[in-house]
Amino acid sequence: MSANRKAEVDKAVADVDFTKNNYQIEFETNQGPIRLNLWPDVAPGHCKNIIGLTKIGYYDGIISHRVIPGFMMQAGCPQGTGTGGPGYQIKAEFNNKIHEAGVLSAARTSDPDSAGSQFFICFDRAPHLDRQYTAFGQTADAASLATVKKIEQIPTDRGDRPKQEVKILKGKVNVTPK
Repeated sequence: MSANRKAEVDKAVADVDFTKNNYQIEFETNQGPIRLNLWPDVAPGHCKNIIGLTKIGYYDGIISHRVIPGFMMQAGCPQGTGTGGPGYQIKAEFNNKIHEAGVLSAARTSDPDSAGSQFFICFDRAPHLDRQYTAFGQTADAASLATVKKIEQIPTDRGDRPKQEVKILKGKVNVTPK
């Protein structure tokens, strides 16, 4: 079981104010940059969670352990297996945002309230995920979507694991006043 990082995350987001600022997650990956604009209007808990995890360096060095062309890429497991998390779970915030290319959403088990640190980014439209998974952001620009689409092209093994490592080198939070 992973160490519980909840107290660190809570401390890191103590100054987050969605009414005054816009927040963007920026992942420097070994495949290129992925900038993600967050949607706190529909999923404030998930937005705060990824902001906090990014601020404490949780995602630095983590790999994308799952890539399914035509569907999505998944990351956020500290073990790189798809079984780990931050030692806590957050409640689902299902909403009306559609799962389409570039959408950031929370990975979870069959329990809707089991999301933690794992997330996925859609390669294409995935209507079966709508209102079943918490969508909470989207790629911020064409370069970010191009990086995501580049990752989609990486060959995988039978378990959907990329044969070439896809790694988040460093994450950061960009804050801009509204």
